Amino acid sequence: MASLEVEADDSPFTASDIADCKKALAEWEESKGSYWKFEVVPNQFKQSLADTDDLLFLYFDEHFGVIGGWDEVVSNLRHLNKTAPETERYKILFIASSGHGYHDLAREKYGKAAWSNNWLKKNGDGTIVWGPDPLLTDLGISQARKIRDQWEVERLNNSAKDPNLIMPGEWVVSPLRRSIDTLIHTWDGLVDLEKANPFISENLRETIGINTCSKRSPRSEIFDSYHKLGFRNDELEANDIYYKDDYRETVVEHTLRINKELQEIFFYKKDIISITSHSCSIRAQLLALGHRAFSVGTGGMIPVFVKATKIGEPEGEGEVLKEDWGPQVFIEYVENLASKEGIRYSEALETVMAM
Repeated sequence: MASLEVEADDSPFTASDIADCKKALAEWEESKGSYWKFEVVPNQFKQSLADTDDLLFLYFDEHFGVIGGWDEVVSNLRHLNKTAPETERYKILFIASSGHGYHDLAREKYGKAAWSNNWLKKNGDGTIVWGPDPLLTDLGISQARKIRDQWEVERLNNSAKDPNLIMPGEWVVSPLRRSIDTLIHTWDGLVDLEKANPFISENLRETIGINTCSKRSPRSEIFDSYHKLGFRNDELEANDIYYKDDYRETVVEHTLRINKELQEIFFYKKDIISITSHSCSIRAQLLALGHRAFSVGTGGMIPVFVKATKIGEPEGEGEVLKEDWGPQVFIEYVENLASKEGIRYSEALETVMAM
């Protein structure tokens, strides 16, 4: 069990954390008949280079870190997918962290020690409300809008001035409101979210437990707030069954959960994907993808060029059915299975992923 005393900020993984996660991922792979094995395609983004200092790197000034320009990187992506065997897929993932929230404001107000030992277990102090599921502060909104402004620049930063060259084809987001709102403010005016139908995924949540900011809102509230904007929250349980007041998810548990989401994402047809979650979730994503450790702060973003290789043989015909699905088709299939078998969505999802 994780200690009740939680660090005020999610510190980088230790060497021991990384070793434990790699061992757990290897054991997970051994338990599966078929899975995606991830690795980073080298020399596409500066963040993947060993000599890039993540604490000094300014990704706005570096065009999100692209090496050689967007024409070259997207050409590489399309060529690799066109010529790859059926067991390989390539995607560019734009992985973003939620902006500054009221829990961040409270942590700054009380300091690391007092926050970790006392305040993070509460919902507020009578002035600031930070739990459950805190909203973005004005700073957090401005951080998302700053990324939006940079997207305006980068989407035209190619030889043909093609605004769609690097635009994602799918959007996936954590169910916590600060992540959803970060996505909204980031893509406002750039994407018709009602048509894009961003998929809200439980697996993209931050480290769960003890800290009340990690407890999500009920599904009905998320639906009422975001369904009209095009968001889909079909897979969410009615209430947060994962949060516990006395248990903090371990680094290994978090990484395995994130890996489940990445496994699902690589069944999507589109080859450029937007993922919006949290700084600690990004650390787990980078580890599961085989990327070097790279600190992505509140409101930050990192692009990753990923090669996924299908290992093993599928168990039954379900694998064929899943090829080239997008989030909507995928979740509709899982929903139908859950209804037919009389089981919960999460159980049906496990069944489909094991096919």
